[in-house]
Amino acid sequence: MFRLAYNTNGLAHHRPVEALALLAEIGYRGVAITPDVGPLDPLAPDAKTVRAVFERARELGLELALETGARYLLDPRVKHSPTLLDGDPAARQRRIHMLQACVQLAHDLGAKVVSLWAGASQDGLCADARTPAEKAHQPALEATWQRLVDGLEQVLDRGRELGIQIAFEPEPGMFVERPAGYLELKQRLGARGQELGLSLDIAHLLCTQDLPVERMLRELAPHLVHVSIADIRGGVHEHRMFGEGELDLAGTLNALTHAGFTGLAAVELPRDSHRGPLAAREAWRHLQAALHHKPGR
Repeated sequence: MFRLAYNTNGLAHHRPVEALALLAEIGYRGVAITPDVGPLDPLAPDAKTVRAVFERARELGLELALETGARYLLDPRVKHSPTLLDGDPAARQRRIHMLQACVQLAHDLGAKVVSLWAGASQDGLCADARTPAEKAHQPALEATWQRLVDGLEQVLDRGRELGIQIAFEPEPGMFVERPAGYLELKQRLGARGQELGLSLDIAHLLCTQDLPVERMLRELAPHLVHVSIADIRGGVHEHRMFGEGELDLAGTLNALTHAGFTGLAAVELPRDSHRGPLAAREAWRHLQAALHHKPGR
């Protein structure tokens, strides 16, 4: 059975150790940590905080994972920049170094998984080239793919060295935004592709229309190592509280169970930090109701 978890990007105004205690008190059995500026900055972590989080998580029986989605960690002016796709090799290396630092931080915290994404292409290219205009950029597409593969290989090296599972998350608006792109990435990595798990945000499936969710989870089950969950309305990429959109939460959790998923299913509500404790409790109530839902009622 998977563990219900909560992402700290929805508790951005809480000290890490206090966030762990709050979530364990509510009932969560895991925490997805988004390292960011502050005491868990992967580029300059506070050793005392890292040790305290490691020990507190162990005391509370919380499983940890790391999600590398901090917005302005590398560039205070440009969100999520630079990326693994950047045309400047030095800029790409800064992202690679940060991701490797996250792998080290995961090891020090006792986390099992580090989730990452491709980033947006500077020229707007998408891995899923469909239209003639998109396919006309095939040489540029290949160059972008190669940058992604080269960067990931270096992160996978660090993951192998420290025994940390690296998981790739398709993200709407980025170069790889759909599960199909993840599967192609695995192929392009060759033998190394077996080391790259899938980090799947259920909300993203509703954005990209990779539906129904239950079928996608069944098909992707062999690759699945980490899950994020939130609601989505109208296909707009804004994470919402359960019940505010079109997600069938009960059906999703049931599908995860039948898929044999045993990792973290982490609630991700990054716009709700201003009411973090209330949102975490509200989400928990929805999750419990969905887990105990009986079809036909």
